Amino acid sequence: MKKQLSAALLTSLLVAAPFANANLSVNVGAINVNPTNSSSPIDQNNALGLSADSNTQLGITFDYAYTDNIVFELVAATPFSHTVNGEGGLKGAEIADVKHLPPTLLAQYHFFTKDSAFRPFVGLGLNYTVFFDEQPSAALKATLGTNDVKLDLDSSFGLALQVGFNYKLNETWGLHAMVSKMDINTDATVYANGAKALTSDVELDPIVAMFGVKYNF
Repeated sequence: MKKQLSAALLTSLLVAAPFANANLSVNVGAINVNPTNSSSPIDQNNALGLSADSNTQLGITFDYAYTDNIVFELVAATPFSHTVNGEGGLKGAEIADVKHLPPTLLAQYHFFTKDSAFRPFVGLGLNYTVFFDEQPSAALKATLGTNDVKLDLDSSFGLALQVGFNYKLNETWGLHAMVSKMDINTDATVYANGAKALTSDVELDPIVAMFGVKYNF
């Protein structure tokens, strides 16, 4: 974890260096993605569904203060890993492991003056989520009767809503906390022996929460 944090801070410093005089700050901490899990049935009898568990990774967000109250924030993180589980008749069965990256760009409004120690904010923006490294489970392969199984999840665009606060410890360091609701909707398709076997419209719509330290350049 120390190596990850050191690498993240170094990367943040290198990226931010050219903007040192441009009201730039970086936030580094733990970020959690917790899907709300809604999916269309994946069989004709409406008995099978999918869900995904939560995951916590290293979060890095960059803030650019356009004015004293308007801030643009880019949310990034190390790749999230989720286990996709079955619902309904598949409840308790592990379907697959997937990874994703959900970079998000938000426009925030920060309350109070820039000299205030405590500054709550609200944000609205766009999220882009790309899924990769989808690995079907042995149980899914056994259910479909073949080892030639492929899982594909489409990328997603959606809105993001955010609330949070920054707390200034001194002119350089502070605390950062935020909670976001993101619209992430993907089409999941399972192929067996090269043919489409199962499909589902999966609405992850996660709650994303982050708490970390803030560094002002």
